[in-house]
Amino acid sequence: MAGQPPAGEAVPADGRLPETATGRLGSAPFGVYVHVPFCLTRCGYCDFNTYTATELGSGASRETYAALAIDEIRFAAKVLAGRAGPVQTVFFGGGTPTLLPPADLAAILRAIDGELGLADGVEVTAEANPETVDERTLAQLRAGGFTRISLGMQSAVPHVLAVLDRVHQPGRPEQCVAWARAAGFDQVSLDLIYGTPGESDADWEMSLDRALAAGPDHISAYSLIVEDGTRLAARIRRGELPMPDDDVLADRYLIADARLSAAGLHWYEVSNWAASPAAECRHNRLYWTGGDWWGIGPGAHSHAGGTRWWNVRHPAAYAERVSAGLSPGQAREVLTDAERSTEKIMLATRLASGCPVQALSPAGLAAARRAAADGLACQEALGLGIVRLTRAGRLLADAVIRDLTD
Repeated sequence: MAGQPPAGEAVPADGRLPETATGRLGSAPFGVYVHVPFCLTRCGYCDFNTYTATELGSGASRETYAALAIDEIRFAAKVLAGRAGPVQTVFFGGGTPTLLPPADLAAILRAIDGELGLADGVEVTAEANPETVDERTLAQLRAGGFTRISLGMQSAVPHVLAVLDRVHQPGRPEQCVAWARAAGFDQVSLDLIYGTPGESDADWEMSLDRALAAGPDHISAYSLIVEDGTRLAARIRRGELPMPDDDVLADRYLIADARLSAAGLHWYEVSNWAASPAAECRHNRLYWTGGDWWGIGPGAHSHAGGTRWWNVRHPAAYAERVSAGLSPGQAREVLTDAERSTEKIMLATRLASGCPVQALSPAGLAAARRAAADGLACQEALGLGIVRLTRAGRLLADAVIRDLTD
């Protein structure tokens, strides 16, 4: 949800899709993303489309949000007309989805089932700030149909959390993992951030060890990105904090991969590790492998059959359009075959399963051979027709991918 989307073309008021998109519906797995744009406080590093109570203004509120999301789900059902197939994955992200009562989140999920249809064995994920859930709410989410919980731990070190403007207390995420397990969640993930100004190698190792000791079956570890317009960027610009160092970030990634691998979690995407294939996030895999999804909520992005669109960003503007029965889409773009091919290469190369060499141009294939010779891609996998990054290649993933797609 970060950043500003391109200008794009207008989305029709009735939301109808181009024929090129409708003709492809049903040929790829289909998911639903539900954006919940509310936070108690704004973290200093975050530039996602989120709002605190004082930033909302009139026309939108947490109390009315579930009804608005359900209205868009009904709108989506009319546009898709049953052609997308059953929903394989649902992901509630934010913001902080668990600022809404579990009953509201369950009502949105029931509406997705009633209007679009949930597939057997559907994966349903909720992101959660550890301070917004407890034993009771996690049990209610599980009873409401949620199958996976993703907890924003970020760090186990108080001074690191303070720089990130995180409000939870150390130890709370680990307690939430135990509560989630007791509630019946088989899939529990922890999110970590490395490279925060003032964080040491020992701090990062402590965070990894505490996360692993909690017993999740999935861990995401992301390098800190300093986004323009955030409070963190302003502090760095004023010289209050140092800019994260690329060499330090690389060292932290290597520490993470070594520790997580030793604990039995395998990398399946550059920033994600899972205890087994069943523990991998299927919703994110849908994004990375060219699936279709409808994004519900202000600022949410959607993709169907090569057409991508995004909703208006402010909750009040979103509420006005949805309440009037109009598409909340701000703009859209129809991807060319060349753009679709480039995106396939970019996303597949970040996966442990790799990118088929058949997707590459002759120049891309030459780049893949150079990457293998330089130790950035696995020579054995390339011989089998797959570009698979080595650990060193993962550190330089963006550069390798740029060469593959030039």
